[in-house]
Formats: sequence, C-alpha cells, structure tokens
Amino acid sequence: MIRVVRALAVGALATLLASPATGAAQEPLGIKLGAKAPGAVVQTLDGKPLDLGTFIGKQPVLLEFWATWCGNCRELEPQMDAVVKKYGSRVKFVAVAVSVNQSPERAKAYAEKHSFMHQVVYDKDGQATDAYDAPATSYIVVIDKAGKVVYTGLGGEQNLDEAVKKGL
Repeated sequence: MIRVVRALAVGALATLLASPATGAAQEPLGIKLGAKAPGAVVQTLDGKPLDLGTFIGKQPVLLEFWATWCGNCRELEPQMDAVVKKYGSRVKFVAVAVSVNQSPERAKAYAEKHSFMHQVVYDKDGQATDAYDAPATSYIVVIDKAGKVVYTGLGGEQNLDEAVKKGL
C-alpha cells in the first residue's frame, strides 16, 4: 500500500514539476548533498538482480530516475546523449526505470527505440527510489568517485554537463 501511495505521489509531483520555472533552480531534493551514496538492488532488463552499490566508489556515477511516460525525461534525452558521448569513458550512466505504469519490457523497448547509450535498469521493488529518496521521475543524482552525492536535480531543464563536472 505504501508503494502505491508513493507511486501516485511521484506521478503527481512529476506533473506538478513539468513547468520550466521549477527546474534545477530550486533547493536540492531527495538524498542530501554530501551523503554517502547507498546501494540498492534493482534488476537488469533481463530480470537479473543488480546492486547499484557495485558502481559506487569506482568512478563517478550519474543516476536518472526515469520512466517511458515522463515528459521531463524526454526533454533531458538530448543532454543525456551528449554527456554520455562526452564523459562515457569516465562516468557510469544509469537510467533507473521506476516501476510505475511500466515494465522491464516496455523500458527495454523504449531504450532500444531511442538508442540509449547508457545502462537501463528496472526498480521493480522501489529499493533505489527509496534509497535515494527520489521525489519524482527526471530526478538526477551525481555521485563522485569517493561515493558522495555531489548533485541532485529535478525536471527537464537541468544542465547535465555542469552536473557531471561536479562528479569529476
């Protein structure tokens, strides 16, 4: 029941935050800046468990809490493609597909259709969403090589290049 209420709140907040005035200019949301990034078990798109903690502390990581139906996420796609091309050898990029109104199959089909160059995982049980206190889709978390959260942002008008630089 809690997951259903949280899912509805995430969807409502994503809709509310769709206006440009609420982009990255607001106070940081979700996990606190400077916090040690937690691990969380998600699934690969073929259903195998994967702990996000395996990426932390090895190189900078950018997590995007994402959905196929998210307009702000679609708005971020060109920037995501650009930063993956620019920093892909130095930064791990992971799209965490939330489990609200989508399936691993739907996330995989979308990622393939749109030629995602970064890893896409599925947050079946909401562990990652909970661990990072993700307030909505289009939520970006950048983690530096030491495993500390150095950026959080929400909405379609974030500057992902500047966000990634904070993690380098």
